[in-house]
Amino acid sequence: MGSPLLAGFPVVIEIPVAWGEMDSFAHVNNVAYFRYFESARIVYFERIDAMAERERSGCGPILAETYCRFRSPLRYPDRLEVGARVSKLAADRFTMEYALASTQLGRIAAEGTGVIVWYDYRASAKANIPATLRERIEALERTR
Repeated sequence: MGSPLLAGFPVVIEIPVAWGEMDSFAHVNNVAYFRYFESARIVYFERIDAMAERERSGCGPILAETYCRFRSPLRYPDRLEVGARVSKLAADRFTMEYALASTQLGRIAAEGTGVIVWYDYRASAKANIPATLRERIEALERTR
């Protein structure tokens, strides 16, 4: 693990392509790409203790928007490296960028973004990101 293609991402995970992710067109179905991004996003959340914050305060991340640019079709067998980083941080939300590198193809196969809103699950309303969490995001981003 550690593709130079993902050098700018502080969180990189490895995921094998499963046979069952392919569709009748003999390539990985587009839905799987969003699952790959989600897996990297959750690891990012774990690194900044976002889930512990949700348990403690009732406020946590919620995906408000997501996007994917498909660059190359993926096929089984392959091993993927998926990078996640925060590119924009606002009072109540942040934008994540993802890149998915195929070891079989040796290039980026997809890029995406996600807007994550900090959400008060008890009040069903947006909330401001706590200062401690902002500091953790900024610290993780400095590790790139």
